[in-house]
Amino acid sequence: VLRSRAVRPRLRAMLGGGRPLGGGKTAPERSPLAEGVVEQDGEVVLARAARPERDPVLPLRAAAAAAQSGLPLSLHAVRRMAAGARPLPTPWPAEAREQLVTLLGSGPPTVQVWEALEAEGLVNRLLPDWERVRCRPQRNAVHLWTVDRHLIETAVRASEFTRRVHRPDLLLVAALLHDIGKGWPGDHSVAGEVIARDVAARIGFDRHDVTVIATLVRHHLLLVETATRRDLEDPATVRAVAEAVASEGTLELLHALTEADALATGPAAWSSWRASLVTDLVKRVSAVLSGDVPDDPAAAAPTAEHERLALEAVATGAPVLSLRAQTEPPAEPSGDPEPLGVELLIAVPDQAGVLPAVAGVLALHRLTVRTAELRALDLPAGVDGSVLLLDWR
Repeated sequence: VLRSRAVRPRLRAMLGGGRPLGGGKTAPERSPLAEGVVEQDGEVVLARAARPERDPVLPLRAAAAAAQSGLPLSLHAVRRMAAGARPLPTPWPAEAREQLVTLLGSGPPTVQVWEALEAEGLVNRLLPDWERVRCRPQRNAVHLWTVDRHLIETAVRASEFTRRVHRPDLLLVAALLHDIGKGWPGDHSVAGEVIARDVAARIGFDRHDVTVIATLVRHHLLLVETATRRDLEDPATVRAVAEAVASEGTLELLHALTEADALATGPAAWSSWRASLVTDLVKRVSAVLSGDVPDDPAAAAPTAEHERLALEAVATGAPVLSLRAQTEPPAEPSGDPEPLGVELLIAVPDQAGVLPAVAGVLALHRLTVRTAELRALDLPAGVDGSVLLLDWR
């Protein structure tokens, strides 16, 4: 009876399933994950038939499978690949590029898998410039992570935005490379553009995609710095950003990269206020790139009130003010309008030092200014002089 094939499995289960009756060890279960890669005992290992020396894509394939399954990559497997895997050809085959993108787009599990590759030197083989940023400290205290960890964290954050963009592969690779220039002297964005162009070409992207990735790396700080430091009402500001990004597709990617970079930096680097400013800038730049540019308020014809103020300012040689309350419709039809503040129009002769003087008066009275516009008014024929109109709200 003990030799019966029907009884032996049940008896083995009753005994705990650890050893067959012959005294040998039970082979552990292996679940296929990818070509040459299996799961065993809760970690990712190489299949018995895997040959790292004949399969240069195997390290990336194993890493992508581990990250997607949320399992750790076996130390033995990593060391075996580090010892035997051949270098990838240049440019990389399409499968290698796809596996890298899959790895970067797998979310938080990417971190531990990437660190496992990095510990055994596999990342340096894939990206020779990585050694310069590995464990490199940040200069700005707002950063939570070293440069190399920040790059991976940015890719993890970018993986949350892949449905927002048409080319998630370009977003993820740009996230991985955006600060790669910090290992070189000078402006890291400028140095990073050169490195990113070389890496993207080596990975196997075509000329257009290489240009997009290099542009994203070069201008990865452009949106947030412009939105928080420049006047978004100034058409020249918006045009400068539009010229830098060149296309709506690149702008879409840069918007996502900007947010991913800030979120991966630390809590002090991103807020709802910064997000709203960047979104506003992106909308304005998108309008320019699409040719749907809104009318410039400064180019609108002056109203009768503007002309009255201007003529009086020329006649008196002194600033002339007009004050008007601002309201919005009530929440209820029977209610009163909600006060928003006041609009202050000031017509002043176009003279040196007049703008600082007006701003100083407002600051002296501790007035809160939400928006300010400046325009030069054309006076009627026969009237000499030049007048500036300041619109403070």
